[in-house]
Amino acid sequence: MALLNLVYRDALFPRAAYRLAWEKLLRTAIRAVLAKAMVSLLALAHDRGCEAELAAALTEQMARAEPTKIDVVALQTRFAPVPARMPDVVVNLPPVASYDLLLPSLGEAA
Repeated sequence: MALLNLVYRDALFPRAAYRLAWEKLLRTAIRAVLAKAMVSLLALAHDRGCEAELAAALTEQMARAEPTKIDVVALQTRFAPVPARMPDVVVNLPPVASYDLLLPSLGEAA
């Protein structure tokens, strides 16, 4: 909620699209929802390093969406990190009986 009354709020918006999204949300959303949505968008832009791409997506969404809606969840999904696929690891274990070969040498050392 601090974003609502922040003196330098406009300086936080890296591009005009973010300010326009803020103004659109301000006209249509409940203030608590508005603040959370805008902080989510700014965090997404920062965390994913997609500030320009997200601004373009915001502009696109505002141009074609309902006049009262910015779909933050859709944007978060679109810019979500792609989970890395772990490589397949093949482990070849020797047969358990092969360890019996080590037993006689262990007895000789004692």
